[in-house]
Amino acid sequence: MSGAAPAVPHFPRPAPIDAYGQGGFRFADMSHRGSLLCLPDGIWAWPVTQAGEIDESSLARVFENAQAIDTLILGTGRDIWRPEPALREALRAVQIVLDPMQTGSAITTYNIMLGEGRRVAAALIAV
Repeated sequence: MSGAAPAVPHFPRPAPIDAYGQGGFRFADMSHRGSLLCLPDGIWAWPVTQAGEIDESSLARVFENAQAIDTLILGTGRDIWRPEPALREALRAVQIVLDPMQTGSAITTYNIMLGEGRRVAAALIAV
């Protein structure tokens, strides 16, 4: 992981992802280069660039928001990735279901669940 996590979100509330590719995302009439955390308290830059960097530390903001999240959609880039059992257990301990998939599918799933008013978050690796 490179860089420190920002102190303020790019956008102060959840929003659907409008587009992705070329190393970034578009949402809420904004664009961002790099990976994203889409949480109930806002959309944040996420310094993860590959699935192997995903761990409890990189998901600290998810754990901080656990009381408002039922499902974490994990966009793993172009690769299919299986999380370590310890990460699944840590999320389960705070009552969050982890659903990893490629980033394109993750965006679609996140947007649908967000539109349904579900308690969803997404951690999306840029492609």
